[in-house]
Amino acid sequence: MSFSDKLAASRKELGFTQQQMADKIGMHVSQYKRYEAGASQPTIDVFRRIALALNVSADMLLFEPDERGPDERLKLQFEAISQLDEKERETVETVISSILHMHDAKRWTTKGS
Repeated sequence: MSFSDKLAASRKELGFTQQQMADKIGMHVSQYKRYEAGASQPTIDVFRRIALALNVSADMLLFEPDERGPDERLKLQFEAISQLDEKERETVETVISSILHMHDAKRWTTKGS
């Protein structure tokens, strides 16, 4: 689904008219209608105001549900990690960071060969 389709669907889901949405983000309704029509793209600042007004993440407006983020197995593991105490979470974060650094180093070393 395109950004413009997600924008319109999110607005309608909240029961806002295009005029109400334009008022919420501080712009003229004709410009807002261009976003929903796909004729124009918002600036970063306006995009941020849209996400806040709709109470959604920027990722939700930009990406498909499975296009970003961890797979289901990792989501469950991350949920379990969130139940750990702070020191345990820091340990898990350190291990993950170390593995990612090793992966990056390996990747850069392989590219140079």
